Amino acid sequence: MWRCVLPPLLRYPSVDELASRAAALAADRPRDARLRRVGTSRAGIPMWLLSIGHGTRHVLVVAGPHANEPVGGATVLRLADRVLADPRFTEAADVTWNLLLCLDPDGSRRNEGWLAGPYTLGHYFRHFFRPGFLEQPEWLPDGADTVTLPETRALLDLQDELRPFLQCSLHGVDVGGGFVELTRDLPGLARRLAHTATRLGIPRELGAYDTLYWPTLGPAVYRVPPPRRGDLAAAITEAAVESTWFHPYRHGTVTAIVEAPMWGVAAVQDGTPPADRDAALRAVSRTLRHDTVLLDGVLERVRGRLSEAPDAARLLAPVDDYLLVGPGLARAWDPDTDAGSARPLPPLSNAHLVALRIAGRRLALRTAGLLHRLLRGTGEDPTGALSDLDRLIDTWCADYQDTLGARWIPVARQAEYQTRVVLSAFELARRHARVAARSGEPDWGTEPALPMHGE
Repeated sequence: MWRCVLPPLLRYPSVDELASRAAALAADRPRDARLRRVGTSRAGIPMWLLSIGHGTRHVLVVAGPHANEPVGGATVLRLADRVLADPRFTEAADVTWNLLLCLDPDGSRRNEGWLAGPYTLGHYFRHFFRPGFLEQPEWLPDGADTVTLPETRALLDLQDELRPFLQCSLHGVDVGGGFVELTRDLPGLARRLAHTATRLGIPRELGAYDTLYWPTLGPAVYRVPPPRRGDLAAAITEAAVESTWFHPYRHGTVTAIVEAPMWGVAAVQDGTPPADRDAALRAVSRTLRHDTVLLDGVLERVRGRLSEAPDAARLLAPVDDYLLVGPGLARAWDPDTDAGSARPLPPLSNAHLVALRIAGRRLALRTAGLLHRLLRGTGEDPTGALSDLDRLIDTWCADYQDTLGARWIPVARQAEYQTRVVLSAFELARRHARVAARSGEPDWGTEPALPMHGE
């Protein structure tokens, strides 16, 4: 009988720990599991692919696409154990599972200051890192042909090599709930997602901020619209550019972006109509404007010194992104300033309003955390900005916990939730792909590539 060689993870694994655990598994099961290097990051860190099974059809699972979302690393190790233990996922399905351990190892390394805990919001945001938009490896802002990031090129080459019928991108929501975004519908996934979330005590995000303008396929399941050209703010907030999610669409691939929360908020699953939508929107917009002005002021006081901090350019890039986006979002959400807007807000539930409140505060906390990290790196604080940032971070984190009721979800439960959702998507995608292959269904794998380069 097969035995599990990987003890369960109670904390997030580091980049090196992921590689060593995958290597141990491949050494223990050499006939079934193989580890190969598929790329190298900008900093020279190997990018490893763990493949399980020998089937002719492929599943690709991508962990660590966003540097501050480490749950995918724990999930791919759990998935590896699960599919090795059950031949229904491999031989019986004629499937090979391909698990990319970390898409952004450089960024993940910069988050290792908080990975081992303590798992508090303050510790997380004070050690937070996420690269600027143009350095996030899932995005293709200028198309696949002009990619310069080696991490992105490694993933694109892997997609074209494997032509997977299913790709799962493993993401984490710092505060909120779980949801799934799909490039093609998988009927039945919403029901399975609800069952898994209920069993594990994971709130479902019924009005996810990322999907504000996207079609809903079912509760907490959203359809990713085809890419379109847009400005930077739209791209950051609406994923409105080409991406590695859609690149394998031409191969018949369905991509599922599986979001698992770190701190859950029960109110994100309140789908009831709000009592006073406009008052809630005004409050969210006013708060975001106020927070942005405060942070702009801090940045103005310290920007001249920040060049002395280690890795200053990479830490400042997302700060500038967030401060650029904040005022535009505040205008878009404010019912007094969005009149005549080209993108009027859709009908909003209480879940949407909570998600917008979380998102606005998230922008402020990420900016404050990055500035805090930069200032610590300089070793000097003549203007007293560090204590001001400490006060803002503590106040804003307390708002998440005391007002919204954000509660920590243990790492093992996050990973189990994400694993079950991936396996549900696998079962549905495999069934759909098989039916489509017999029936010639026009929406599954027979159409040409999307016209991504045109409006």
